[in-house]
Amino acid sequence: MASRRLLITGGAGFIGANFTHDWLRRHPHDRVVVLDALTYAGNRRSLEALELLDEFRFVHADINETERVVALLQQERLDTIVHFAAESHVDRSIHGPEAFVRSNVLGTLSLLQAARSVWLDGEDVPPTHRFHHVSTDEVYGSLGPEDPAFTESTLYRPNSPYAASKAGSDHLVRAYHHTYGLQVTTSNCSNNYGPYQFPEKLIPLMMVHLLEGKPLPVYGDGSNVRDWLHVDDHCAGIAAVLEGGRPGETYNIGGGNEWRNLELVEALCELVDAEFGADPELRSRFPQAAPATGGSCRDQITFVTDRPGHDQRYAIDDSKLAGELGFEPAWSFREGLAATLRWYLDNEAWWRAVMDGSYRDWVAPQYET
Repeated sequence: MASRRLLITGGAGFIGANFTHDWLRRHPHDRVVVLDALTYAGNRRSLEALELLDEFRFVHADINETERVVALLQQERLDTIVHFAAESHVDRSIHGPEAFVRSNVLGTLSLLQAARSVWLDGEDVPPTHRFHHVSTDEVYGSLGPEDPAFTESTLYRPNSPYAASKAGSDHLVRAYHHTYGLQVTTSNCSNNYGPYQFPEKLIPLMMVHLLEGKPLPVYGDGSNVRDWLHVDDHCAGIAAVLEGGRPGETYNIGGGNEWRNLELVEALCELVDAEFGADPELRSRFPQAAPATGGSCRDQITFVTDRPGHDQRYAIDDSKLAGELGFEPAWSFREGLAATLRWYLDNEAWWRAVMDGSYRDWVAPQYET
C-alpha cells in the first residue's frame, strides 16, 4: 500500500491511542498527526512512546475548530482522516447530552467541512483521500435474546443520547459522500476493551475496583449482553477498511464474544483470584483486594439500580468485513481479558495517574498547543 499522511482525531483517547501505536508499527514511514482536545478521557501520556518520532506530531485542538483543521490538512498535506474523537460514555450522556451533540454531531460536521474544503474544493487536491468515521453498534438499538445480530442494513434505533449523537454523525458522513463525493467509510464496532482504557468503562473499572477492594457495581441483575472486541482487533479491522474498503460503505467490526455482564465480572474475579494465587507480591502491592486477605473477589460483587434506557443486548454480524476483506478477530475473549488484566497490573502508574487526575499534569517533550 502507498504511504499515507493521516490525521487521527481523538488519538489520545483509548481506541485512538491504540490505533496510533498500531498504525505506526505497521507503517513506520507514514506521517501521523494526532489532534485531540484533551478533555477528561484524553491522556497525552498514552502516546508517550511516540512523542519523539520524526513521523509523529501531536496537536492540542478541538475538532470544532474548523479553520485549524483546514490549516493542518493543508500544511501537512494530509490525505486520510481517521475520526475517533467523540464523547462516548452513556451515563455521562444521560446527565449531560449537550456535550455529546457538540462533539459527536457538530464536531463531525466540522471535520467533514474541512475535508471537503481541502480535498474537493482546494487548490492542491490530493490524488486520493479517505475520511474514515469510527462509530458504534449502539446506533442500532437493542436486541432480544433470540434476535439475529446487527448487520450493516439494520435500521437505526438509538436509545441513549450518546447513541443518538453517533447516529447523527453516521448520517452526516453518509450524506457527504452521496451529496459531495467525499470518499468516506464508516465502521460500527462492538464494545472494546484493552490497554489505555479510561477506568469509567466496565472492564477497567472492575479491574481497578478489584485491586482496591471496592464494590463491583453491576447494573440490574447483570443479564445485559455485550459483544466484546479487543482493541487490537478493532485497530486491525479499521486498517483493513482503510486499505481495501469500498468508499461509501459501512463495515461492522465485532469480536464474536457475547457475554452477560455478570458472567464477565465473575470471569474477571476468577482471573484476579488466580493472579494473586500465582504471584504473592500482589498481596503487598494491593493489600485492600479481597484475595490479599484470603477472600474471594466474588465477595465484592454488588447489584445497583439499572440505568435509564439500558439496552439489553448488542451483537455484531461482521460477515461483510470477513467476506470482502478477509478480516477475522485474533483474540478470544478469555485470552484478551487475561492480557488486559496483565497490562493493568504492569501499568499501575498509568491508571493511578488517571484515577487521581495527575495525568493532566504530564507534559510531553515538544508539547504543542
